[in-house]
Amino acid sequence: MNEKEKFMNIALKEAKNGVLKNHGGPFGAVIVKDNKIISKAHNTVIKTNDPTAHAEINAIRKASKKLNNFNLSGCEIYTTCEPCPMCLSAIIWARIDKIYYLYTREDAEKIGFDDNRIYKIFEGKEEVNIEKMNLKDNFNTFKLWREKEDKTEY
Repeated sequence: MNEKEKFMNIALKEAKNGVLKNHGGPFGAVIVKDNKIISKAHNTVIKTNDPTAHAEINAIRKASKKLNNFNLSGCEIYTTCEPCPMCLSAIIWARIDKIYYLYTREDAEKIGFDDNRIYKIFEGKEEVNIEKMNLKDNFNTFKLWREKEDKTEY
């Protein structure tokens, strides 16, 4: 078994653990840096009543805490399923270098998960009820951020 297979098998064990404990869906993730595991996690949506508690998000939170950095450049993530759009965005924002996955979004759809539907919304094949408001920002929040001299870029 090579290193990639080893890390994916650990992600699969995380997924199995989460399912057996009724924490959430069959998803696990492992974040690796320099061939060392930084974090591992499984889906805890049911356990925490948090729809964002996907395996990838949980693993990113743990890795960021462990490395004391929101920038996870140099890391790779092994996830049991193709990341949903939320997780893919978080992976990109975390600057994780590479994603390895096993099951596809179509596989997830076959067992009742919305990942593929959300991708279809992004592709314009389905709609979501969204409306831009025309309201004046009296706090000038974007201007405040742009002009803030002591901000930390991310």
